[in-house]
Amino acid sequence: MRMRRKPWVREELAKCEFFVDNPCENLGNWENKFKKKQPIHLELGCGKGIFIAKLACLHQNINYLAVDIKSEVLGIAKRNIEAEYLKNNKPIDNILITAQEIGLIQNMLNEKDVVDRIYINFCNPWPKPRHNKRRLTYTTQLEKYKVFLKPQGEIYFKTDDDDLFNASQKYLKECRFEIVKITYDLHSEDIEENIITEHEEMFSKQGIKIKALIARK
Repeated sequence: MRMRRKPWVREELAKCEFFVDNPCENLGNWENKFKKKQPIHLELGCGKGIFIAKLACLHQNINYLAVDIKSEVLGIAKRNIEAEYLKNNKPIDNILITAQEIGLIQNMLNEKDVVDRIYINFCNPWPKPRHNKRRLTYTTQLEKYKVFLKPQGEIYFKTDDDDLFNASQKYLKECRFEIVKITYDLHSEDIEENIITEHEEMFSKQGIKIKALIARK
């Protein structure tokens, strides 16, 4: 569903200290964009930012870079991040958000931008075979991630879609990732920290089981 244009977004993002307007200008230099030098975790397709806001606020010893294709949705993410940090009385000093076509992620991240972990939550399943290559877990995308994902770095992937989940396992193995943990019913397991995304809550209420895996480079 297309998000309606929000006139306030451009002005708010322009004033936002943790929004990066031209991500490709930081190719090879993301470590220096953060206020503190510490491990970098990346979320691809952050949407409204509910997941990354809670995660980053909980782990201030990690820097978080959240990417989405639309600046419209990043305006909402910005507000959700501010609200989460304010609620917990913490400074917003370990998170950056930016708009970028993830299919062209190589234009903003390279081998100098060492990422410890990648989160992919409920991405578009692109079910038609001719569109499969647009999946964020497709082999060509995974090869791009391998450039900046450190050795032994991990991909955390969650989805409601059975076909995407099964195909993603195949893509990961083809790209020589090791699947170290997998579940076809995430909410039936006793997991210490699972931050529930907006889509995760919606699908769970519909009775759809959440699939998840961790893959290691």
